[in-house]
Formats: sequence, structure tokens, C-alpha cells
Amino acid sequence: MFFRIVSDSFARKPRRKALTAAALALGMAVATATLEVSLDVGDRLAHEFRSLGANLLVTPAADTLPLEIGGVDYRPVEVGAYLPEAELGKLKTIFWRNNIIGFAPFLDVPVDLAAAPQPQAAKSREVLIGTWYSHSVEVPDGSRFPTGISSTNPYWHIEGQWFADGAEECVLGMDLAHRRDLHIGSVIAIRAGEHTRKLTVTGIVAAGGREDNAILAPLPVAQDLAARPSQYRRLLVSALTKPADAFSERDPASMTPVEYDRWYCSPYISSISHQMQQQLAGIEVRPIRQVAEGEGRIMTRVRSLMWLVTLAALFAAALAVGATSATTVLERRPEIGLMKALGASARAVGAFFLMEQLLLALIGGAIGYAAGLFFARILGIGIFGVAPAIRLILFPVVLVLAAAVALLGSLAPLGHASRVEPAAVLRGE
Repeated sequence: MFFRIVSDSFARKPRRKALTAAALALGMAVATATLEVSLDVGDRLAHEFRSLGANLLVTPAADTLPLEIGGVDYRPVEVGAYLPEAELGKLKTIFWRNNIIGFAPFLDVPVDLAAAPQPQAAKSREVLIGTWYSHSVEVPDGSRFPTGISSTNPYWHIEGQWFADGAEECVLGMDLAHRRDLHIGSVIAIRAGEHTRKLTVTGIVAAGGREDNAILAPLPVAQDLAARPSQYRRLLVSALTKPADAFSERDPASMTPVEYDRWYCSPYISSISHQMQQQLAGIEVRPIRQVAEGEGRIMTRVRSLMWLVTLAALFAAALAVGATSATTVLERRPEIGLMKALGASARAVGAFFLMEQLLLALIGGAIGYAAGLFFARILGIGIFGVAPAIRLILFPVVLVLAAAVALLGSLAPLGHASRVEPAAVLRGE
């Protein structure tokens, strides 16, 4: 009898039922879209941030004379320790190896520069930075990993083309090229100690840093000039990380085993740094604070905005449901009074209207979920150029949200229905 009454009531006033379902569907569509984008925004933003440069700096732990400005090591090449190039493949064996987007070793060498082939050309003291542009590193599991500044610094603007890693070529910083009146195709002679090399300029780079006043060349060229075969001085690593929080800043030595496992298995910049230090002996890993902290602030604010929009949509849907429910209760006061006069309890009357709202919530939630996927696709393509992945796990979540919104919006009208006095209503008062 209960379900028959509910089904008969559900078929009455179809426009009002449609209005309630539409309000719920709209709220759930916004909630679905923002939840889809919010769950995807961390990975998307992390990939976008990685196009802005590396976020980890690796230096020898035994090095001396620390001189760091803005996350860049400016120690002279003649002082300090060096690291073996052959061990870099181990970075792709850490727990979060798939989060390592790329890495590039650097070796700075002070050189005397003269434009060739004029033997009397004026010389100047410059810095040659040896690195990889696109280099294939052998990983201990037998695979190969392509990396270099093409992965860690993709925002650098190049006029011409980059050097080939095994060629006698170089790229000049734009300020150095302008100061020395050098162009693409020029041949320069560089000298460091007893070592001399002639390099062909293949491009002019605008990096926005000290590289604009330097010569960038293949790492083997710098190693030969510095007499440091298969060694480098510093390493820039680009890794996908989770924004730092209070837990990530704790000392691992003070954690319980459960806390340590949770920290180790989370892609915090601190846990990835720790894993790198476990694989590469004698290194010190430091986050480039400007990059890491900026990423964390932006991700937190974007997620907060998404949740704020979701809550606003749910609140608006609850208000709409409350308004239609209140109207329904006022119109059906005589029916409520008759039900109570026939022996129905306040709980039974409340359950009757509650079941009606739950049916509307299921219909509105299902429609809203489908519409939300469409809106999420538009948002994802418009913001990141890629549609977010469809997560079916959100479907039951959206249905539960729709039911919760319908119940919260109906609480006040249901309370009013439970207080209806049958005698007064039946007398027409």
C-alpha cells in the first residue's frame, strides 16, 4: 500500500516534479564536472608546471663553498666534488621512477673564447656549460630513457637548432652572441688549460638566466676541457610531485613504520628526494623552492576553487528542492490531515514524502552525472587541451550527493508536514 501511494503521488503534478528533478540535475552536473576536473587537475597542472623547468637540484654531498642563488649552484669549477655520470640510470629505479620526467647533468668550465679562424681575434673569459640536450641513458633493467634539457627546460627558446650530443657544436646564449657579434654558423675556438676545441654555433638560446651569457655544449666537450671524464657537477631533475603539507615536512626518522610507509609511498618532493639519495651515493638533493612552493600554492588554490563551486552548486540545488517541497506540503495539507486521521503516524507521513524526494534524486542525479561528464570534457579541453578521464566511481558518489541534497532541502517541509493537526485541517482551518 505504501509504494502504491508513493507511485500515485509521484505521477501527480508532473511539472513540479520535473522542476525538482531539473534543479537536482543541474546541481549534480556542476558537481560532476568540477569533481572530474578536480581529480584530474593535480596531474594536469603538474605536467604543465614541468614545462616551466626542473624542481630538484642534485649536488655532491661532499662539496664545499656553497653558493646558491635561486636554486642555481654558482660554485667555481676548480673547487668541490664531482659525481659519476654512469650512475644516472639508477634514478629510473626508485619507487616513484615514473614520476621522473627528465634530468640533465651540468658541468661548468671557464674558457677563453675567440672567434675562429682569426688567430688575432680578441679573447674573452666566458663560461662553457656542458649538458645533454637529448640523450639516451641506460637503465639497470636494460631499457633506455631519453632525457636532457629537452625534458627539464622545454621553455628555453632557441633560434636555429640545438647541438647534437656527440658533435663539435654549441649553442650560444643570446647576450653572449650579441656581445661578441656571433651568429648561427660561426666557428668559435675555446681553450681551457692545455685543451682547445673548435665548435660550430648551431643556435642562439634565450633561457632567461645565466645561460644567456654562456656557451652551451655537449657534456663530453665540457668533460674533456675540464679533464673530468664521465663526471658532472650538478644535476637538474624534473619530477611530478604532490603539493607539500605538514606531514611531508616531517623528519622521516621520527615517523612510525606506518607513517613512514605512507610518506614513502606518496609522491612528495621530500620522499622522492629521499629515494634519489638512496640510489645515488654521495649526493645532496634540494628542492628549488621557488618552483616547488609556487606549484603547491597554485594547486591548493585551484582545488579550493573547485570545491567552492561544487558546494555552491549543491547549496543552490538544496534551496530549489526545499522551495518545491514546501509548496507541495502546503498544497497537500488536507491529504496529510486525512492520512493522520486514518491512523498514519508522523513517521509514516514523513517516509511517504521522503521516498518521493529520493526517487527524484535518483532521476536528477543520473541525468546530472551524464550532463556533468559533457561539461567536464568541455572544461578539460578548454583549460588543458585534454579531456579528463571518465571515472565511473563518481556515479554512485553523485547519486549519494543527490540524495543528500534532496533530504537536506526537504527537512524543513517534512518537519512542517509532521506537525499538521488532522482535526484543524479537516475543519478547513
